[in-house]
Amino acid sequence: MSRENPRLDRGAYEFFDLQPTSGDVVSEILAGLTSTPKRISPKFFYDEVGSKLFEDITRLQEYYPTRTEMALFDAHLPEVAAQIGAGVCLIEYGSGSSLKIRKVLQSLTPRAYVPVDISADHLQDNARRLHADFPELEVFPVCADFTQPFTLPARVAHYNKVGFFPGSSIGNFEPEAALGFLQTVRESVGDGGLLLIGVDRKKPRDILERAYDDAQGVTAAFNRNALININRITGANFDPHTFGHIAHYNDTLGCIQMFLEARQAQRVEVAGQVIQLTAGERIHTENSFKYTPDEFLQLSERAGFAQAGFWSDANAWFSLFLMRAI
Repeated sequence: MSRENPRLDRGAYEFFDLQPTSGDVVSEILAGLTSTPKRISPKFFYDEVGSKLFEDITRLQEYYPTRTEMALFDAHLPEVAAQIGAGVCLIEYGSGSSLKIRKVLQSLTPRAYVPVDISADHLQDNARRLHADFPELEVFPVCADFTQPFTLPARVAHYNKVGFFPGSSIGNFEPEAALGFLQTVRESVGDGGLLLIGVDRKKPRDILERAYDDAQGVTAAFNRNALININRITGANFDPHTFGHIAHYNDTLGCIQMFLEARQAQRVEVAGQVIQLTAGERIHTENSFKYTPDEFLQLSERAGFAQAGFWSDANAWFSLFLMRAI
């Protein structure tokens, strides 16, 4: 006697490694620390500890972007899904196993999902979890630097494409680099393709600065963790406790700027090279640009997109755009 298997057919899974090169990381760190002013790339926040600290930041009362964007998803993803249609390929720039991508997959029900990330292990871990939880979904993780042009798997060539870039991560690019990234997305999704993107808006200074300098000091720990990560990578001897966390809104640039400020004069050895800091000297660690809706539309139109949908919260703190490649 046989019985029917009620489980639906499992979607395909295949990993594509485009073998992105990260360059000489030690040389990059030294170049930043010997420049004037000194700087560290924000990518060095994100070791295992830094990623956990960022998850903690997203749950802070002061940090409005995550809960505001999630509320927009709850309210408007059905409308987004109606505009996008069925059977698409969703391309996520950055690999997420968070509530955001899960909400989007549940609401849009794409046929295929292509997460793109430079960290192969992180990418595969997240992609396999999502494939287990959405078994009918075809999942094709691509290890690549998504800020540069890359090739999508041939297996998704016949699908209509939808890019997904949440969290106002577009703000971490300098404006011209943001334009370049949007042009790369435009190339990936093709004519008529779509991009669903979250964009943080300009707002009063006190709201912005509290979001990046919380009372519990979680963001400060996140900022200092870049030094701990650099110690691990290069054998440096930074003492994170000798640096203060600075976050302020630059009205001229329209962005939050984060720094680590030396509380005392010090000599630090980094990969055998001595780095000297004076008391009060700052190391720049991050910019986070904020956009009015018109500013973002002007930028995206330069990249070859036109607005297909726009939603914002009642406070006008955060924007969710659906853009169409023209």
